[in-house]
Amino acid sequence: MGGSPTPSVLCALAFYFVSLLGLVQIVQAQNGTTPPSEVSALNSVFNQWRISAKYDQWNISGEPCSGAAIDTTVLWNIDSTDYNPGIRCDCNGTVCHITQLKVIMLDVFGGIPEELWSLTSLTHLNLARNYLTGPLSSSIAYLTQMQYLSVGINALSGEVPKELGKLTNLIVFYFDSSGVSGAIPSTFAALQNLQILWGSDNELTGSIPEFIGNWSKLRNLRISDLSNGSSSLAFLKDMTSLSTLILRNNNISGTIPSNIGDFQSLSQLDLSFNNLTGPIPDSLFNSSSLVYLFLGNNKLNGTPPPLKSPSLLHIDVSYNQLSAALPSWANNSVMATGFDCIPENLPCLGDIRSSPKYSDFAINCGGPEITSSSQIVYDWDNETLGPATYYEASTKRWAVSNVGLFNDKNDAQYLSFSSSQFTTLDTTLDTELLQTVRISPGSLRYFGLGLENGNYSVTLNVAEIAFLNPPTWKSLGRRVFDIYIQAWHVHENNREVELVDARLLEFDEEEVKRVIGVALLCTQTSPQQRPSMPRVVAMLSGDIEVSAVTSGPGYFTNWNFDTTSFMTADTTPSAENEHSQFKNQKRNGYLGWDETCLALDGLMIEELEGSYRIDEIGAKRVSERGENRIMGNGRKGK
Repeated sequence: MGGSPTPSVLCALAFYFVSLLGLVQIVQAQNGTTPPSEVSALNSVFNQWRISAKYDQWNISGEPCSGAAIDTTVLWNIDSTDYNPGIRCDCNGTVCHITQLKVIMLDVFGGIPEELWSLTSLTHLNLARNYLTGPLSSSIAYLTQMQYLSVGINALSGEVPKELGKLTNLIVFYFDSSGVSGAIPSTFAALQNLQILWGSDNELTGSIPEFIGNWSKLRNLRISDLSNGSSSLAFLKDMTSLSTLILRNNNISGTIPSNIGDFQSLSQLDLSFNNLTGPIPDSLFNSSSLVYLFLGNNKLNGTPPPLKSPSLLHIDVSYNQLSAALPSWANNSVMATGFDCIPENLPCLGDIRSSPKYSDFAINCGGPEITSSSQIVYDWDNETLGPATYYEASTKRWAVSNVGLFNDKNDAQYLSFSSSQFTTLDTTLDTELLQTVRISPGSLRYFGLGLENGNYSVTLNVAEIAFLNPPTWKSLGRRVFDIYIQAWHVHENNREVELVDARLLEFDEEEVKRVIGVALLCTQTSPQQRPSMPRVVAMLSGDIEVSAVTSGPGYFTNWNFDTTSFMTADTTPSAENEHSQFKNQKRNGYLGWDETCLALDGLMIEELEGSYRIDEIGAKRVSERGENRIMGNGRKGK
């Protein structure tokens, strides 16, 4: 029974393993051989994804577990693009099992083959930054030895499979920007070994599960953009091992736990775009470990302490209900007040609060001063911005703010430049204005300061030079642009009196709220939500109560892009130029508040590449003297 296999057996083996990969035969390796079932599964997966092992790196002489796959001197990193696609094997002298597999940033298109889930020895699997489609199979439950799993930045669909809860050895799990949906399964409660979980920018619904508070080993938690649910932060009280906590835009209500600043390892905290109330705990400002504190766009109140920790360098507490008496450290190096029109703290009010005097501004976003062919001078805008900063132009006509921290850039410039030449259908548009842009991983806002009352139409022109056309992971992303009118914002925060003309020494506060409430009702998109004229008169006179205003006015909520392309790139072949496009959107609205600040507000929901840009902002003002439409990079014209 011993000796070499018969020729017929050799022939059968050779036939079984013929493939496009070149895994032609099983060759005895020095440290062992890979089981035929694993070779077959890997073969099938690579064939369906149309990828292959790089020559002479591994899969040498038809044995997958060879070369770099077993070489302990190779600097192997599951997140690196070296040896990609690549595997790592664990050998015992007789048998080698595939324990690690990475296929990253290769624009693999299509579903995840079912054969992948038969590689049950896998402990590390990285499929990030591809264009994988379809659902995550329930068969993922077979990978019970999995410790590291990344499917982030893909085009998957379907709900997060509950079977993931069976991967109880899981330490790191990335499914951010993957496309999955549904609630976070209750079976995740069993993932007690998790140290890192990223799940932002998906179609997740429901609440943040309370059982996360039992993950005592968790160091890095990022869950954002949950919809159709509400959450609280009560589960955080004992999670003292956290170093990074990002829970943006999750409809979180209640207060911030008072002891959170005592977490000795916490260096980054982002709870922005929620409904948090109450004071900001002093422990956060006194933390010896915290470096980044982002709490903007909540309903927090009170006054920050007079002193803060020297390590706390980047702070955003803008768009809250903080006291006007802010501490001395709240200057332009931190976004302490933002531009939410708190009296005596907002640069856009200042000496122009009582006498707004501008009706135009022009900005070359991210670039130097440029005089266009129409003799419009576009202000330079290459001031260095950081993770939480704002800058007010010397002209006092506009300002810019940025909030956010790049995941993978240690020295982010928040600027980008393209040397591409663009051809536009609008021959009056100088394409040099499209070559410099601001980028931001979170929120980028431009503000028009001291604008006169009147009818304005804002035109937003965008040159897309970052997101390509599918199928590629570089096409996966969404941009959200808002023309933000301050009236709705202050109404949401019950601060309507701040819109009163500063020259009015006496006024009825209830009357102010009544008038603004009626105005917002009358600008609702749906006719059914607008009151009749008799009802308007009754509300203004105080005979009946003003109906509750539950949604923003039409000019704010109905912001939809015209997806028609108005620009073609030059004929120079490049990935960047090939998919560039120029989009234009125009919106009308009346800015009738005396110290109006028009905020051109961009919030990037997708943190894909940390890339967000506003390339073009244009506007026109309608006056008795006629119209003059001016388009340009940050142009607002009278």
